[in-house]
Amino acid sequence: MKVPYVEDKTTRGGLTTPSEADVSRMIRAEVETWKPRRGPDWSDMMIRLAAAGPPPWAIYSAASAALVVIIVTAFLVGSWLQIGALAPQHVDVTLPH
Repeated sequence: MKVPYVEDKTTRGGLTTPSEADVSRMIRAEVETWKPRRGPDWSDMMIRLAAAGPPPWAIYSAASAALVVIIVTAFLVGSWLQIGALAPQHVDVTLPH
């Protein structure tokens, strides 16, 4: 939509200042001629997102590294707290006298 240039400071009259009727007529004409598209253009959007983002190998590498950090941290915390299968197991031992 083409919009006339508008300054921060108001000016009186002049050939470059559109009237309120002109502005409302331009907006009305733009709204009346606008036609919605049939639906979202998913293929175009996906192509643009793929081109704009990082390469897949970088994403997979970062995700793999994050997963390794999460698993190692969970193992160390579980060992330190002695929870689950990482806790020392009680074993009953009977020794002959």
